[in-house]
This record gives sequence, structure tokens and C-alpha cells, in this order.
Amino acid sequence: MEHDAPVIIVDDDPSVRDALTLLLKIEGFASQAFGDGGSFLEALHLKKPACVILDLQLPGTPGLEVMKRLAAMRFQAPIFAVSGHSDVPMAVEAMKLGALDFLEKPFSASVMIERVREAVAAYRRSLAGHIDGLSDFPGRHLLTRRECDVLAQVARGASNKEAGRRLGISPRTIEVHRARIMDKLGARNAADLMRIVLSDVPLRPLDRVAI
Repeated sequence: MEHDAPVIIVDDDPSVRDALTLLLKIEGFASQAFGDGGSFLEALHLKKPACVILDLQLPGTPGLEVMKRLAAMRFQAPIFAVSGHSDVPMAVEAMKLGALDFLEKPFSASVMIERVREAVAAYRRSLAGHIDGLSDFPGRHLLTRRECDVLAQVARGASNKEAGRRLGISPRTIEVHRARIMDKLGARNAADLMRIVLSDVPLRPLDRVAI
């Protein structure tokens, strides 16, 4: 049975759209494809997606501009930014704008579907108001889905390296997310962050919290 909310594909290459649509259908996901960012943004009011696969090199409205508009709308569904002509600054900018992950073309079909499956499952849990291991702390609504994933790892005492390995991203990216989380929640240091997010849970000894 297909999931209710579709996975959106935004890519100007018809072969990529067709391949991803077929892949998602095989895996039981409903999908909807767009060839440009403008038509995708216009259609957002019709049905809310469970996930977005967004090419950054798009005609008309570029992918990063699409992400800026989504950020302004406080769009919460996970976004996978993809590109066949990427560079480090572009990848960093996409992550800052809320991308769950950044994948270079050509990407592995198995990797993509695994990431989508995990992202949709996590997003559904978040809609139910649940972040693994964390209380209903003030400011939770300010965090992106990836920031929630990172925060859940930090709360378990994972180091940047451990958290990165579990989430499939680099330790440096974990550091960037941690800094943004602390800024959004007004935490002065790691111990302060734990007091905020574990307010209803006994705080673990500070020497076990990864700094």
C-alpha cells in the first residue's frame, strides 16, 4: 500500500524523474514529479509531501532559491538536495537552508531509497510530536528534522564522530548542526543544552555528555 503523503521529485531531467518515480513506486511510495521549482512551489498548497528530492540546478527558480522560500514557509518535511555539478559552498548552503542531506549525481538507487525510507519514518514520528529520548522541551518547533536527529544522538551522549556515523554525515556537519541547535534553543554550552532538552528526564552525569 502506498503512503498517503507523496515523495516529491523536483528535477529538470526527465530520465531522473522517471527513474525515481519507478523506484519509489516499487518501494510502495506515492510520488509526484516536477520539472522546475516554480511549479513545485505553486502546487504545495494542494498536498503536503512526506519528503522532497530537490535538484539544485533547475531552470527558472534555482534549487537554493526554492529552499530559501521553503525555509521562509517553515517547511518541515525532509529535503534531499541533489546536484550533478556541485561544490562545497553549494552543499554547505543547502544544509544551512534545511536540507536533510546532500547527494551528488549519479547517486545509488539503493542509498536514495534507504535515506527516503528513514527520513519519512522520522518525519511521521515528528508529526506525532515525538523525538526519540527527548522531552517536550521549549523551542522544539524551531528545529529542522535533521537537527532533531542530531539532537537525539547528542542527548544519548554520542560524540560528533559517533553521531555522524549513525546518521551518515560527517563529524564536521554534526558540529554545524549542534551550533545551530544551541543558538536556536539559547543554550550556552553542552550541559545547558542537556538541561533544556531533558527537562523532564533525569540528567546524565556531565562527564558522559559529549562536548
